[in-house]
Amino acid sequence: MVQFNDVPVVGQNGYIEVDTAFHNDTSPLKVDLVFGTFRSEDGSLYLLPVVKKAENMVVNDTSSHDYLSPTGIEGFTKSACRLLLDDIEKQWKDGMIFGVQCVGGAGALKIGAEFLSRHMNCTTVYYPDPSYEIHGTVFSFSGFQNILQYRYLNRETKLIDFEGFCEDISNAPIDSVIILHACGHNPTGLDLTKEQWKIIAEIMKERQLIPFFDIAYQGMASGDIEEDTWAIRHFHKEGFEFLCAQSFSKMFTMYNERVGNLMVVLKSGFNIESLKVHFERIVRSIYSNPPNHGARTVSKILSDPELYDEWSNSFKAMVNRIIEIRKTFRKALEEEGAPGKWNHVTDQKGMFILLSLTDSQVEYLRYFHHIYMVNCGRINATGLNTKNISYVAKAINDTLRKNI
Repeated sequence: MVQFNDVPVVGQNGYIEVDTAFHNDTSPLKVDLVFGTFRSEDGSLYLLPVVKKAENMVVNDTSSHDYLSPTGIEGFTKSACRLLLDDIEKQWKDGMIFGVQCVGGAGALKIGAEFLSRHMNCTTVYYPDPSYEIHGTVFSFSGFQNILQYRYLNRETKLIDFEGFCEDISNAPIDSVIILHACGHNPTGLDLTKEQWKIIAEIMKERQLIPFFDIAYQGMASGDIEEDTWAIRHFHKEGFEFLCAQSFSKMFTMYNERVGNLMVVLKSGFNIESLKVHFERIVRSIYSNPPNHGARTVSKILSDPELYDEWSNSFKAMVNRIIEIRKTFRKALEEEGAPGKWNHVTDQKGMFILLSLTDSQVEYLRYFHHIYMVNCGRINATGLNTKNISYVAKAINDTLRKNI
C-alpha cells in the first residue's frame, strides 16, 4: 500500500525557497526584492485611505447566499469582467461573458486549465520563455501532455524576440492553448506594441489557437487601467472565444485574501448554463467555494463611484512611485559604474525589473549582501526605496565585477 512517506522528497524552489531564506536571514541589511511591498517612504501602506473609507461597509453579509456558490459572487465577477472589457451589460445578459470567482490569479489559471483539459480535450499549451513560474506546473498538473514555451525574450538584446514568438505559435498545433501576458509581463517587464498584438491575433485566428490571458498587473504597466487591457479588448473585438485569469492581489494589495476571477468570453451564450455547471463541478472538487470578504471588498469599491475614485488615486500614487523608483535605480547603477547598459531598467514596465543575472551572481548577492531575488535576476521594484537603492546598486556593481 502506498503511504505518504513514499512520496518523493523535494526541496522548496523558486519564490517559496527564496522567501523562506529571506525571512530566516537575521541581517538588518537584508532586502526583499522578491515580493517587495506597496509601502510609501514613511512606511504606510498605499490604499489605506480606501480601507479607512470602507471600514464600515458590510462584507460579511450572510443574509445573501450567493457567496456559497462555487462560481462565487456574481456582483464581484461582473465588476471584474467590466474592469477588463468596459460595457458588458448586453453580453452578460446574453450569456456571452461570465466570470468564475477564483482563489487568486493562480486559482483562475488552475480552474481554466482544468476546464480546457477535461471538457475541451486540449493537450498542448504554450507559455512565454521566460514566464511566471507556475504556468507550466499548473497545466502539467491539469492533464496537459505537451507543455511548451514560445520565444519571448532575446537575452542578448534584452528586447522581445517577436520574430521567434510569431514563428513558434505559427507552428503550434490546432487547438493549442496560448498563455498571453496582457500587460506588465512577468518577469521581463516587456510588453508587445498594439501592432504586434494585432499580428499575434491574426496568427492565432489562422492557426485556430485558444487564447488564455493572464492579467495580474492591470494599470501597473502603462499607468492606465483601460490602456493595459488593450490586447484583451482587441481579441474580444476580433471575435475570439477566450479565457482570462484576473488577479487583484497587486491592484488592491490583497495578496492574502486571494481575490481572483476567471473571465470566460464566448461567441454564443446558448449553452452557458451547462458551461457554468462544468466550472462549478471543477471548483467543488478542488476547494468547494471561494472566500467571501476579499471579493466583496473589491466588488464594493469597483461599484461605488466615491470608493472607486479614492482607490484609483491611491493606485496611481503607487504606480507613480514605481516609475520614480525605476528612474532612481537606473541612475544609481550608472553612477556606481556598474558594468553594462541599464536603459532596460526604465524601458521595462510594471512591478518587475529583469537584471538578467546568473545563478551564481544571485547567490553571491544573497550570501554576501543579504539581497534576495529569484534566480533569473528578476526583482520586484516595490522592494526598492530611497533608503536601500544605493546599497543595492553598490552590491550589484560589486557582484558584476567579481569573476563569478
